[in-house]
Amino acid sequence: MTLQPPQNDLPIGIFDSGIGGLTVAAALHHRFPAESLLYLGDTARLPYGTKSPETVIRYALQAAAFLRGRGIKILVLACNTASAHALAAVRAAHPDMPVVGMVEAGAEAAAAASRSGRIVVAATEGTCRSGAYPAAIAALRPTATVNQIACPMFVALAEEGLADGPIAEDMARSYLGAAFQGDQAADCLVLGCTHFPLLRPALRRVLGDAPQLVDCADEVARQVDSRLHAVGAAPAGAIGGIRLFSTDTPQRFARVAARFFPDLGAAPAVELVDL
Repeated sequence: MTLQPPQNDLPIGIFDSGIGGLTVAAALHHRFPAESLLYLGDTARLPYGTKSPETVIRYALQAAAFLRGRGIKILVLACNTASAHALAAVRAAHPDMPVVGMVEAGAEAAAAASRSGRIVVAATEGTCRSGAYPAAIAALRPTATVNQIACPMFVALAEEGLADGPIAEDMARSYLGAAFQGDQAADCLVLGCTHFPLLRPALRRVLGDAPQLVDCADEVARQVDSRLHAVGAAPAGAIGGIRLFSTDTPQRFARVAARFFPDLGAAPAVELVDL
């Protein structure tokens, strides 16, 4: 199906449980500076990583319906837990619209980045339980060894603005230190939650420079580019910019968004919505 030019100017929709998906939004803005973005953070119901798959699917379908109702040409599930559990359901609910998830992008990048094939996926409990990353990596690199490690406190640290500093370093050392030591040390760490790239400086201080850190945001942006061209909805001179929605704490959400999108000013507008 080829979208007509007026639809080419529709925005890209981005959904996450909180602020973590702003890393993906920033990567998309960097790649498509003329594209308009709609970003929804379901801050009232985070974290998703401790929720049941059925609940995550319900939340993701509600978020997708909200963004679709605002008019979008492609949807990015910028949440690894939602991608692991709900990607198929969202695609089935919106068969006429491209939907891009995080797991496929992260698996592709990890399979290419690791030299030894020993890969660690740091993720939420829900993403680890799904087994989505090991399955996706195995499909691309069958000989790889994938060790999943649930790091639930990383989400809280990112949401509370404590992603860098001694607390973050202590948590990184506790969760991940052992996996990157010894003769069988991993050489690749997948940041399998969109909140986790915010801890990159702390992770580097704890793990050193040797491991490859896979941030899925850039790979997702590449996949969005490919999907838009495939359906004839490549960027067509849209007005650019980002519109922000959250389901709770819009003031705190705005402060974080300002760091990713400084052009919005110190207090960007965030619309409080109910899904």
